[in-house]
Amino acid sequence: MPRVFGTDGVRGLANREVTAELALDLSVAAARVIIDRGDYDRTRERPLAVVGRDPRISGQILEHAVVAGLASAGVDVLRLRVVPTPGVAFLTDALDADLGVVISASHNPMPDNGIKFLARGGHKLDDAIEAQIEELLGSAWDAPVGASVGRVRPYERPIEEYVDHLVATLDRPLTGLKVVVDCANGAGSVAAPMALRAAGAEVIVIGSEPDGLNINEGCGSTHLGPLQAAVLEHRADVGIALDGDADRCLAVDHEGRDVDGDQLLAILALGLAEAGELVDRTVVATVMSNLGFVQAMESAGLRVVQTRVGDRYVLEEMRAGGYVLGGEQSGHVIMSRYATTGDGILTALHLLQRMVATGQGLQELASVVTRLPQVLVNVTDVDKDRTDDDPVLAAAVAAEEAGLAGRGRVLLRPSGTEPMVRVMVEAPTDDGARGVADRLAAVVRERLALR
Repeated sequence: MPRVFGTDGVRGLANREVTAELALDLSVAAARVIIDRGDYDRTRERPLAVVGRDPRISGQILEHAVVAGLASAGVDVLRLRVVPTPGVAFLTDALDADLGVVISASHNPMPDNGIKFLARGGHKLDDAIEAQIEELLGSAWDAPVGASVGRVRPYERPIEEYVDHLVATLDRPLTGLKVVVDCANGAGSVAAPMALRAAGAEVIVIGSEPDGLNINEGCGSTHLGPLQAAVLEHRADVGIALDGDADRCLAVDHEGRDVDGDQLLAILALGLAEAGELVDRTVVATVMSNLGFVQAMESAGLRVVQTRVGDRYVLEEMRAGGYVLGGEQSGHVIMSRYATTGDGILTALHLLQRMVATGQGLQELASVVTRLPQVLVNVTDVDKDRTDDDPVLAAAVAAEEAGLAGRGRVLLRPSGTEPMVRVMVEAPTDDGARGVADRLAAVVRERLALR
């Protein structure tokens, strides 16, 4: 049986790959693993799970299937309904639930959807537990009957409690800042404006009318154009862009220039270091972070630990080293003092707090990172498993790296789910980066083509 879980739960085309049947089976299997392992609060009559989703229309189908699967396996369920992914993680911990379930495909287009399980405390499940869930899929079991089946009820104020938590993490109000927030017609459409206003900012909201079909459609962190236009129109100090489940954040400055996750991470890292709160003066990032970010952190006397791409690997490194800040270029930023996962609204609040504390605009704060031109070429229909084994390709990479002479870098990254190799190159100029990327992509295509 092919592996069901990817690096961020189960994700695919809703009602074709991620079906109600799969959601039901996964939930039953997850409940059985929790019960068999004894990973639940024994003082309760039954284990407790919380379930939340983003507003895409297929979430209604999947939510009912997940809830049915959990309850049929003897788990009580609190339905959070539409709530940001980090809100589900927070409430999993705050309500002392034994399991959290998120139904979302994050920044993916509307037809996709996904299912992600969270362990006690709101942390992502270990790979070993996911493997146990997969092993139980479709297997025979003795379902509970009578009074042993789970109870299902709605949880009344999930967004308000989540927002209260977010605002309580701030040390000062955001008074005086005019902010445009693009909610991507997603799960943050209520929570993000509520949190920003509660923190004292003047807020203009766009992309906050989810209808189940328009999530991430021409808006949010994957489409910054509407936000840039709104910032200029309203003469705002800053723009904040969330994705569909509000676990990532990008920004634009007062002139509409984009500010990526590397720059946000740098701004927050410098603030924490200045306050003496950056553990070991270390920030965790991935190998896809721009070399300009790494150089900026090193110039400030900070250390960067780099991991594989994926917020789960950033989280693993942070937990292993006890670090308090990590993230990705895409805008996943994890502040472990306050959250167990990436949180776009939390990131935005602390970015704005840094602006207030320093009296500097976002453009000035972001200028600490000089981004090197970065080119990414996806080479499809290749044998990604031979990426590290081909001597001709290795020689070509070495030659290009020598030509860059420390003024850039090359990264070949096999896709985790497709027959594809991503060729990423950074260099002092756009043309230089493009030239190196195109040459290496040609070698990848020639040497690793599927035959």
